[in-house]
This record gives sequence, structure tokens and C-alpha cells, in this order.
Amino acid sequence: MTAAVRSTIVGSLPKPGWLAVPGILQAPWKVAAENLDEALTDATRLSVESQLAAGLDVVTDGEQRRRHYVWGFLDGIAAVDTGRLAMKPTRGQRFRQEAPVARLVGEPEWSGPLLVGALNAARALTDRPVKVTLPGPMTLVDSLLDETGRHSTAGLAMVFAELLNREARALAAAGAAVVQFDEPCFNIYLDEAREWGVAALQRAAAGVGTTTGVHICYGYGGAEVADWKAANRDWSHYQQSLALVAGTDIDQVSIETAAVGVDIGVVELLRGKDVLLGLVDVGSERIETADEIAAGLRRALDHVTPDRLFACTDCGLVLRSRVAAAGKMRALAEGAAIVNRELGASRPPG
Repeated sequence: MTAAVRSTIVGSLPKPGWLAVPGILQAPWKVAAENLDEALTDATRLSVESQLAAGLDVVTDGEQRRRHYVWGFLDGIAAVDTGRLAMKPTRGQRFRQEAPVARLVGEPEWSGPLLVGALNAARALTDRPVKVTLPGPMTLVDSLLDETGRHSTAGLAMVFAELLNREARALAAAGAAVVQFDEPCFNIYLDEAREWGVAALQRAAAGVGTTTGVHICYGYGGAEVADWKAANRDWSHYQQSLALVAGTDIDQVSIETAAVGVDIGVVELLRGKDVLLGLVDVGSERIETADEIAAGLRRALDHVTPDRLFACTDCGLVLRSRVAAAGKMRALAEGAAIVNRELGASRPPG
């Protein structure tokens, strides 16, 4: 019997309103410090349960324990200040002139696993494979102001690639089915990605010991990003970034197609790798239909075998309402089920 198309999300889900202000990135916690760990545990349980109820094949912890997908790693790195932020041009000033970033005030050090606790909490709730996301080294250094002046940007990316690799190995040893590196900057700094970004990514993923992935998108679903996407007419970035990633040992590649003008046929560049195909617009509360998801999957099957194809979101769902996120996840699972019935494919156990 044919192997099945599967469904998953990129990583994040909206936080409950009692935990953080909904609909904004980097929202401060609303729970007192002495109650925060219990609240984060409860939020993780709700996040995993929502994915299981939707029928997803691979789940995450919804990044509930992180105020931001980059800071969730940087918060535990010595010599990084995520409390007193600085302003810095980021993301090639594609969306705004400057953004608040963490500050590097000394030599960064990894003193032990940072996200294994979150992984363990998710794994305790399900027998399904659990994916953990980490910022990729290029995106991480773009989200950081180096006040030490000790490193070039490329050099600092390699320093953090080493630290990310240690974290990724710890996650794999703790049972992560997938460790994914988030690299939206690969679609912005194309020359730098070619010159040193891919090498940094490969260093971060080297010898991890479980499935590795990279997520390359055009940004979250906020208003600034949505405005840029609406005005943009050049969607050729994947022709370069995916060609670079195709030559690496990375197992999975997650891309965006729902909210942008990207031709799904670009996944032809990724033959031999798993493709997490973004078919859900994370910038809209509108819930896609299962038939829409199925249609996108059928187009991708001209270029990807079913066993290597996942129905996925464009990016994280953290900015969406919980109702919309739940509906969008159901659409992913139901769309994959439609295609699997057409293929006579068997869904993986679990």
C-alpha cells in the first residue's frame, strides 16, 4: 500500500489569553513568576491536545514556553541580554527600519539543555512524533546586536551554530523526532546564505542523530509582513535558497506557498527530501477548507512522493486566534486524508 501524506505545523501556536496578550509577538507573561511554570505546563498540554484533536501526524509543544522563537533559545545562553533590548535593522529592513533585538554583551556559552524540558512535557502527552524548533544561526545573529565587536557576522553565526548543535544533539538524545532550524533570513540575504549561511546551518545540524529540518518562509502573519507580501512581485527567492539547501544533509524543508505568489513546482528542487508544504495562510483568520489543502497537495505530488510530503502551515500560528488555529490544523489533517484516500494510502500508526 502507498505510504501516506502526513500533516503537521511549522512550530508555534497561539498562547491562551490568560498566559500572554494574544495576537502579538514577544508578549510578556501575564502570570506571576511563582505560578509561571504551572501555567506554561497547562498551556503546553492545551497546545498538544489541540494538535491531536485536529489529527496532525507530527506535533510540537506549540512553543508555549517561549515569548519569541529566537529568544526561547537565547534566554538560556550566557552573555545574552533579552531583558534590556536594543534597536537594530533586521530582516534586510524588509518590514521595518529597526526592530527590538537581544544584546550580546560577552562571549556566548551553552551551559546545558534549554528546551529538553519542553520536549519532555510534550512527549509525555502523546505517542506521536514530536518536533522541536530552534532558530537557525543566520536568523539568530540577525536578531541579535553584538556589542562586543569580537566577531564578524559570519563568524558569530558559526559560534552560535556550535551552540545550536549542542542543543540539537541534546534534544535528539531526549527523544525529539525532528529538530528544525528556522531560517527565514535565507529568503532575504541570498548572497550571505550562499557565502556562509548554509555552512552555518550544516554545522548546527551536523551529527544530530535524528531527523533535521529547516523552515524558510517570508515571515509571520503580522500586519507589516502582510503589507510587504501584498506589495511584493518577486517570488524567485526559493529558486536560490532551496537549491542551496538541496545540497545539504538536512532531511526536511518547510516552505511557504499559501500567502505568497510562489509556484508549488519549486519543490522540484528538493527531490529526495521531505517537503513541509505551507498551504495555510498564517496571516488570516480565514480557515482554509480541506478541499483547498487537498488541491495544493495534488499539485505537489507531481514533484514529491507521498511519503515525503507533509501538509503544513506557511509559518507559525502564534498570531492567530485559538479558534482559527484549531480550524486551520483540522483542514490540514482532513486535506491530507482526502489525498490519502485517493492514493489508497495508509496513515502512519500513532
